[in-house]
Amino acid sequence: MKLKHILWGAALLGIMSAIGCEGSGNKTETPTADNSAAPKTGAASKKKDYKIVMIAKSSSNPVFTAAQTGANDAAKELGAKNGVNITIDWRTPNTEDAQVQAQRIGQAVNDGADAVLISCSDAAKVTGAINDAVGKGVPVMTFDSDAPDSKRFAFYGANDEEAGAQVMSELSKVINGKGNVAILAGNQNAPNLQKRVKGVQDEAKKYPGIKIVGVFNHAETAQDASAEVTKDMNAHPEITAWAMIGGWPLFATSLLTSLDPNKVKIVSVDALPEELPYIDKGIAPVLLAQPVYDWGYKSVGFIVDKVILGKDVQTINKMDLIRVSSDSIGDWAATLQKWGFKVDPKYLAAAKKK
Repeated sequence: MKLKHILWGAALLGIMSAIGCEGSGNKTETPTADNSAAPKTGAASKKKDYKIVMIAKSSSNPVFTAAQTGANDAAKELGAKNGVNITIDWRTPNTEDAQVQAQRIGQAVNDGADAVLISCSDAAKVTGAINDAVGKGVPVMTFDSDAPDSKRFAFYGANDEEAGAQVMSELSKVINGKGNVAILAGNQNAPNLQKRVKGVQDEAKKYPGIKIVGVFNHAETAQDASAEVTKDMNAHPEITAWAMIGGWPLFATSLLTSLDPNKVKIVSVDALPEELPYIDKGIAPVLLAQPVYDWGYKSVGFIVDKVILGKDVQTINKMDLIRVSSDSIGDWAATLQKWGFKVDPKYLAAAKKK
């Protein structure tokens, strides 16, 4: 009988021991998120050399070469300030190609980039590549044109619907609330431009005297955009105004002679030196300037804060447009010169007279 009790006690002790071990195992083996590939934040990095790969939409568009200049300047200044060497590796396609952008994100990761900065030609085509890069420990930031469903850590640029609404609001004043308006819209797959078009259309509904003739897309070069405007003016002679959500054709001079300022008015986003004569001639009484230099300059600053200094960066960083007209063209020209642009001296003289 004693032996039987001893055997039962030993069995019971074994069961309790097994239960205890099982409970202990649950506590120590609880799955946790794998953050090994996530960009580190909260502490300054100890590296001395950093490479930021910059992929804009197209190297043929002057607004992006201006952003490249800003990025290079920020890299030089912030590198010296923080005792590191920062290189901007420019890998922008010659012409817009989202598939090429996606490939170059992958190449950047394979080549040891510390961060990627991109303006997305087509968010759907680059989101996978962005997520793959982040998964491999390379943080990605977007500028100008976002990929909001991706794992990018931040975006810097205009609120695009507000920008479109601002274009239409300014145009309504120029044409006194009446006219047949065409929308020049660039790449139809670019998410930022789609939102700007929507902003123009929604704002136009506020003006009973304004009719939207159509939305016209094109390749984002000065030549293609100018040809599109000419073609559409011939096809729709009733057009009396253009809401341009990008200033592509104004980088060329052809519309300066082909458009009559007494018959057609333009309000456009962008106001780089090549576009200022359109204000002079009265064809584009108002340009809404994007501080495109800051696309590079400020974005590199955000990347430095996150990657090198370990600081938190807010996700959406808004860029405001700057209204440029005959009254303010001199001051804006001085700003462009400060950013390294070559500006016609007559515009700089206008600033000095004030």
